[in-house]
Amino acid sequence: MFAVYADQFSKDDPLSALQVGERPDPDVPDGWTTVTVKAASLNHHDLFSLRGVGLREEALPMILGCDAAGLDEDGNEVVVHAVISDPSWTGDETFDPKRSLLSERHQGTFADQVAVPRRNVVPKPASLSFEEAACLPTAWLTAYRMLFTRGELRAGETVLVQGAGGGVATAAIVLGRAAGLRVLVTSRDEAKRARALELGAHDAFESGARLPMKVDAVIETVGRATWSHSIRSLRPGGRIVTSGTTSGPNLDDAELTRIFFLQLSVIGSTMGTRDELAGLVSMLDATGARPLVDRTLPMTEARDGFAAMLGGEQFGKIVFTR
Repeated sequence: MFAVYADQFSKDDPLSALQVGERPDPDVPDGWTTVTVKAASLNHHDLFSLRGVGLREEALPMILGCDAAGLDEDGNEVVVHAVISDPSWTGDETFDPKRSLLSERHQGTFADQVAVPRRNVVPKPASLSFEEAACLPTAWLTAYRMLFTRGELRAGETVLVQGAGGGVATAAIVLGRAAGLRVLVTSRDEAKRARALELGAHDAFESGARLPMKVDAVIETVGRATWSHSIRSLRPGGRIVTSGTTSGPNLDDAELTRIFFLQLSVIGSTMGTRDELAGLVSMLDATGARPLVDRTLPMTEARDGFAAMLGGEQFGKIVFTR
């Protein structure tokens, strides 16, 4: 079958490790099924894999891709949940110490077919296109869990989303607005601030700017560059929900005094569960909110999509189709 895969690593030139061509059809263990891929979306995780982050050399060659939508063995339209938990695990799979994402231990979604556990298949409503549904399982699911499960945000509250333009941040803007939140965003880039307003943000500010109000919660994926601003933007008793550190994990000042004096909550969040993915799909079906697709490319031109992400050219998701 056709696939986009890694057969080596390169920290300095990740695109040199990217291969496009034929790979064996997937093995299907007991309790697993196959999904014929109609659309799959690109994540920074895929670039990290080409650099050897989170992927063992002995697992090569590895088909890349975490996210996909397509047809199950019975022809039903489905979305693939990317978190693979141990078969014996029950409950929230994000807490399973043996969990992994597709394309780490098991072959990924950038192929004609992908094998997944049967419990990892979520029905896709007709209202969502395959391209839209393929955007959901990583960035959008991460944002959904940050906002509503870990952040416990409710309609009428105010949320600050740091770093407009990133995949999780973009999803948080759209989902927050659809859920009745007041959404504030920051970005160093004027064009990205303008796009965020078009997506539904109520106000957009320069990174680090003083806000006209204190917020109930902050969606934080940037890390060191925005951390102090995030803490200082919170009302007493507010919470910061963090799922990433794209500007680096080390903090010069964690603002601990402000955290304990104002009784702030710092909450970690990682990916999401199958039930949360089903909830996200239902929310989009009911509200009409949709993922922002930056560009759609045939999977045969995957290298162009990887290059665009590497260069930071996209606003929204890059989707590959078959």
